[in-house]
Amino acid sequence: MGKVYVFDHPLIQHKTAMLRREETTTKDFRDLVKEIGMLMGYEATRDLPLKKVGIKTPMCPTEVDMLAGEDIAIVPILRAGLGMVDGMLSLVPNAKVGHVGLYRDPETHKPVEYYCKMPQDIEKRKIFVVDPMLATGGSAVAAIDFIKERGGRDITFMCLIAAPEGIKALTETHPDIEVLIAAKDERLNENAYILPGLGDAGDRLYGTK
Repeated sequence: MGKVYVFDHPLIQHKTAMLRREETTTKDFRDLVKEIGMLMGYEATRDLPLKKVGIKTPMCPTEVDMLAGEDIAIVPILRAGLGMVDGMLSLVPNAKVGHVGLYRDPETHKPVEYYCKMPQDIEKRKIFVVDPMLATGGSAVAAIDFIKERGGRDITFMCLIAAPEGIKALTETHPDIEVLIAAKDERLNENAYILPGLGDAGDRLYGTK
């Protein structure tokens, strides 16, 4: 089983609660997803390696700690995952961004790839796959399959809301990845929507209800 972390930071919890509200507008929903993505990204990058660098302050030369490298890739699952990208880029502006596009086959109900574009050196990068919702886990599992097929190895999956069913499917299929969650919910309903959830994240991000 992969490592699963549910964040308990008060700001993440507060903003996730606001996100759930039915009356939250498209603009506010979009802003909150960006903010939560940034807060989660701050926690997720806690273990990035540092190196000593010599600099000169206005007072004197000194040594300081700086990132050993910014070899990071952010990979949103289209389309809702795009909402989390800007928040993370505000922390690591030099990160490369890949994209995975999936749709669900109406007959088999399995995810089908329609777009997958990764940075050329994806195998050298720490990869953050982002999607607001982890419901059945089908899209997340497939997206990570596609990334691994293209050489990606050091992978963390980040989502805002997760159902136990999705967590189980993802960690059993990809036990080598970390899963970072803002809120773990109760279950899926008969239509595979998360309860209590927040509805369709893509529709609420882009006003396409």
